[in-house]
Amino acid sequence: MFNTVLFPVDRSREAREAAEVVSNIVKTYNSRLVLLSVVEAKPDNDMNSEPEVAKLLQGAKALFGEQGITAEILEKEGIPSFTICDVADEINADLIIMGSRGLGLAQENPNESVAHRAIDLAPCPVMIVP
Repeated sequence: MFNTVLFPVDRSREAREAAEVVSNIVKTYNSRLVLLSVVEAKPDNDMNSEPEVAKLLQGAKALFGEQGITAEILEKEGIPSFTICDVADEINADLIIMGSRGLGLAQENPNESVAHRAIDLAPCPVMIVP
């Protein structure tokens, strides 16, 4: 059912918590797992450096490796919601699993959250883990 699962990762607590759900689904469906880090081209973004992104992705890959899950890693630059959906299309993802900070609903325009935009734009189902 879920042959390829895309898991966008960042350093948020929500992404770490979503990892357990990702692990369960990947194991249940024997899915291919692709980890993605999207770097926004902003001068104040502390995740702009290649070493930081590489460290994040390698750490996530190792975490899944400890559970017997092989993960592929991708690093892209762009607007997160659009890039996540573009990558999902490129890799023929059957499911995108994302953590949600829950900030979008508290703001005046809930459509501004990455998760909300991904739901609207994704070429496949999106599971949001609160």
